[in-house]
Formats: sequence, structure tokens, C-alpha cells
Amino acid sequence: MPWQECSTMSSRREFLCLVQQSGSNFSRLCRRFGISRKTGYKWLQRCRTGGLELRDRSRRPQRSPSRTEATIEQQVLALRDESGWGARKIQWCLERDQQLIVAKSTVHSILQRHGRVTVLPEQPSSYQRFEQERPNQLWQMDFKGHYALGNGARCHPLTVLDDHSRYSLCLQACHNERTATVQDRLTATFRRYGLPERMLMDNGSPWGHDLDHQYTPLTVWLLRLGIGVSHCRPYHPQTQGKDERFHRSLKVEVLAGRSFGDFERMQRRFDEWRHCYNHVRPHEALAMAVPVSRYQVSPRTFPEQLPALEYGSTDQVRKVQIDGKIFFHNREFRVGKAFRGHQVALRPTVTDGVYDVYFATHRVRTIDTRQP
Repeated sequence: MPWQECSTMSSRREFLCLVQQSGSNFSRLCRRFGISRKTGYKWLQRCRTGGLELRDRSRRPQRSPSRTEATIEQQVLALRDESGWGARKIQWCLERDQQLIVAKSTVHSILQRHGRVTVLPEQPSSYQRFEQERPNQLWQMDFKGHYALGNGARCHPLTVLDDHSRYSLCLQACHNERTATVQDRLTATFRRYGLPERMLMDNGSPWGHDLDHQYTPLTVWLLRLGIGVSHCRPYHPQTQGKDERFHRSLKVEVLAGRSFGDFERMQRRFDEWRHCYNHVRPHEALAMAVPVSRYQVSPRTFPEQLPALEYGSTDQVRKVQIDGKIFFHNREFRVGKAFRGHQVALRPTVTDGVYDVYFATHRVRTIDTRQP
């Protein structure tokens, strides 16, 4: 039976003093203190043999032949503190790099025993996953939420991820989220890795505004390079789930609980972690392979000069005016201010009076001359 609630130590001292007095009734004292006779005899025996420690002793066995070696525990904790990874990744790295066979449950127990595990509530998954068949079919691009550096400036991390391989193509600490900044970073990325077939982004600036103004100067530049542009549904970040998951790893393994003095230090840390993410860190969605094992650079080379706009001889070409409109069939039709100054081509569809509007090789909208 347990000791009654109050001060456990004072209750035990009082019980031992009273039970050793002459004429005391052992059974009655045990009942009064709410303990069993077995417990009373245990503490009385410990007192008579010189045991002055009245706290509960550990029930841990003196020997644990199957206990994990201390050196392995130290390696597990070192990997956790350095990377922030979970049990599965740590187990995989120990087996891959050091040929140590350790069960995932053992690694998790070590992390849990040393207070390195934070249990998060499970999030329901109601969306369907997708993955492109080969590298460079689709790149996902977004800004990680901005935060303050040690010098007071705001850092805006720009991230670009290959959908097929999860390879991190760009991780840049930017001063702002303006078109010129993004275009400069993308130019460096295109020069190294080539051009993708398509890029997926949300509807925010600088690559989108809303459903009525899907194109911006930045996305027009991408179309000019022959890169398709896609936007996720508003308020539906799951469409960019891979890049969002990349942001979560970036926050946990790089940003959480740390402060960086300036952009130079921040970018240096980004470069170190991007190499680890691409070449060292196992990825569960890739069967614990690393992203570089599935990525190849694009065969499409970045042109240092934008290619000229060329349309077919049967196309009806119009120049977009400063207000984003074109004149066609003695009427004005809106194309978008992002295209102002550029030429677009109109091609008839199978429906009389309905035309597709093309910029370069991409259909950007449809107009209906039948409507008043």
C-alpha cells in the first residue's frame, strides 16, 4: 500500500520513531499510517541495518546486458543535436556511415530518455500526393516566412525545389521579395541547373496577384524563357506540399532557437545545410535515399539573351497597350498589364468567334468576340 499523501519523508520518520517505542502496536501503527505490514517491516528493517536514506530506491536492475552501449547513445544524441533529425533518419545514417545496426525503436527510446523527442499531434491527410516522373518537369518555388536577423534587417528566404527528386536548387537569403531580387536569384539558378519545363508557385507577389491577374512581369519573363507557369489554388498550400515540407525542415534544423547576425552568416549557414539536405540527409519519401541520387541537371540551357518572339504566318498578332488591352475586331480585350509592350498572337478555336491568346508558346487566355 502507498504512503498517505502529506510529506512522505516526515511520515516515514514519524512511523519509525513510534514503532520503535516500547509497548507500541506494530499492526495498529501500520493501519494508522495507511501502509501494509510488509511495507512497515521493510522500512523498519532498513532502519535497523543502518539505512538512513528514506527515499524510494530505484528499481532499475544493477545489470542490463541488453542495454545500448554508451558510445552509441552519444553518437545518437550528437546526430540529433547537430541535425534535429528523427529516429528513422538517425538509424539510417548510423547504418550507412558507421555500419552500426541499431533498431529504430532503440534510437527513439534513447532520444525519449534524454528529452530530445517532442510529440506533435497527427495531422489528418485528406489530399492526394503527386510526383513528377523525371527531374526538371516541375520546380516548386516560394518564400519562407521572413524573420529578423541580429542586425535588425528582415531576411526573406527564397526556396526552389525539384518536384521529382526533392533536390534543393535554390536557398537564398534575400533582402526583399521584389521582382528584380527574385529574377537575379533565378538567373543564377538557371545558369547552374538549366531551365525546367514548368514552375509552380502560389498567388502572392511577385509571381501572382489573384485569379484575374495571374501574370506578373516575373512570370512573363519565365514564359519568355519557355517555362510554363502554374499557380496553386488560393489558400491551398498543400499543392506545394514538398516545398512547404522543405520549409518545415529548414525551420526545425536551421532556424529554430538560433539567431544569425547578418545576411552573410545566414547565407553561409544556408549553403551548408543545403549541401547536407541534398547529399547527406536521407529522405523518407525517397526510400531513405538522398535527393542528389535522383536529380540530373536540365539539358535546356539558360539563354543570356531573351529569344525573339516568333509567331506563325496565320496568327493574328497584336501589341498589348499600356493599359493591358489589345484591339481586335474593332473592340478592346483585356490581356493583362504584365504583357504591356509585348506582342501576342490570336488563334481561332473550334468555336466561331472564340480565340486563344498566345504569348511566346504559351496560351495565356481566351477571348470571345461574340459577347457584347
